[in-house]
Amino acid sequence: MKKLRWQLIIIFLTGLLVGILLLADQPGGPVTSLTPQPARGGVYTEALIGSLQRLNPVLDYANPVDREVNRLIFSGLVRFDARGVPVPDLAETYGIAKDGTVYNFALKPNLRWHDGEPVTADDVVFTIDLIRTGGEWVPEDIRSFWEEIDVIVLSDTDLQFRLPEPFAPFLDYLAFGILPQHILGGKTLEQVVNEPFNLQPVGTGPYRFDQLVVEDGKITGVMLKANELYYEQPPFIEQFIFRYYPDSAAALQAYRNEVVQGIGYVSPDVLPQVLAEPDLAVYSGRQPQLSMVLFNHKDPEVAFFEDKEVRQALLKGTNRQWLVDRLLGSQAIVADGPIMPGTWAYYDNLPHIDFDVEAARAQLKRAGYVEPAEGDPIRQKDGRALSFTLLYPDTELHRQIAEVIQKNWGDLQVDVKLEAVAYDQLVNERLANREFQAALVDLNLTRSPDPDPYPFWDQAQATGGQNYSQWDNRNASEYLEQARVTADLGERARLYRNFQVVFSDETPALTLYYPVYTYAVDRGVQGVQMGPLFDSSDRFATAAKWFMQATVGGQ
Repeated sequence: MKKLRWQLIIIFLTGLLVGILLLADQPGGPVTSLTPQPARGGVYTEALIGSLQRLNPVLDYANPVDREVNRLIFSGLVRFDARGVPVPDLAETYGIAKDGTVYNFALKPNLRWHDGEPVTADDVVFTIDLIRTGGEWVPEDIRSFWEEIDVIVLSDTDLQFRLPEPFAPFLDYLAFGILPQHILGGKTLEQVVNEPFNLQPVGTGPYRFDQLVVEDGKITGVMLKANELYYEQPPFIEQFIFRYYPDSAAALQAYRNEVVQGIGYVSPDVLPQVLAEPDLAVYSGRQPQLSMVLFNHKDPEVAFFEDKEVRQALLKGTNRQWLVDRLLGSQAIVADGPIMPGTWAYYDNLPHIDFDVEAARAQLKRAGYVEPAEGDPIRQKDGRALSFTLLYPDTELHRQIAEVIQKNWGDLQVDVKLEAVAYDQLVNERLANREFQAALVDLNLTRSPDPDPYPFWDQAQATGGQNYSQWDNRNASEYLEQARVTADLGERARLYRNFQVVFSDETPALTLYYPVYTYAVDRGVQGVQMGPLFDSSDRFATAAKWFMQATVGGQ
């Protein structure tokens, strides 16, 4: 014991001496902690899944891969943060008239295109004119929308938008990338489609086009350089390179071969392998899509869908978590409502409905749908059986989901027949004509940060609109209608909260899940952040702040 104590004394004295020497080496003053500070430099290469078509924001509606590159090259008047709140981008400020029909915008001073030319309000008007005459290249609803808007140039840096009536989601339509009139002016969109500009773009974003990567006569990549004229903090990473691959498996192999440092999209089939890579950081974000089951509230053959007790029982009897875990590889989030979680409009206190077969059976019984007699597998009420047909998109995943739902509801003694339908036919014929009893659908809200549930749930849209369920609830409709014409974000959030409470109580449709987007980047790339997505290109929202090199500074 005495020997042990002597050793401890020696260790203590040695430590004390080292501490004294270290303190003596200090020049005086407080001890400084050293932290890495982002520095400019480095080359980042990412694998994109798909192929290049045109690097032009007016022509990229149908190709997400082009939008991802364009996100770094072009800018819009506004952009949206991870919660879907609009913030100025090229605009310095904007104001909304009290009646909600006039929007005034002022551009940031001294904005420059990548070629050094000034950005003006005329560039914005020119781009909108191309969208209005977009033909097959621009979705019809976008073209029609802009045909109703008057755009007035007030000066080189100021412009005004006049709407025929108040429309609070208007800012959603101003996030498109602006095109340079001094390069493309005087041309129609049909002419622009074949312009060399689409492979040598000039924008205002944090990165500028450098050159194409061509191998064996085929475009295999795009090289971008940091934009020294960028109106915000110039990017830290000096060069951004994109390379194109047919699928995530090929992209992963390119990473293993040290050709790329990031994988633009990690599909579920390669996710386990990606997670096993020690130097790959994996990021996930909720996608702007909601999978759900719609009920036809006005079909007399399935009048039981008008009974919310039946709808709620079917929700309780659906094992949504099993769908997410087993069929979707945990790459989805169970949906508790029709508005995307993580956004300014989402109400966090909505009740979560767990899978509970016994509770579902009890609720059906309370609604008068008694358990069938021996030999009869279907519940009935007043001679009407709980039996209907569920349409689903003709894909393997949707078939599997529909079969699980069929089994879940079969356990409640509800008879469900399945019918596969091509997706275009399902939407444009069966839903549009209200020729369905129940339907498994995916509601795609890509590039729509403003939730605006009005088209899908308002009474006015039950005939001829997108309220395919024909849900008829006056309270819900009033909340949606007021939120559409109210500019104040706080008041709109309150109205949408009330709508979500009504929706949760009434359960007009069954919300199933929101899929998630998975992205992987080498851990050597710092500063990467990814929140909820409104488009896959949103993963580059903070790309100008990413860094690969750092200096050590005191703090």
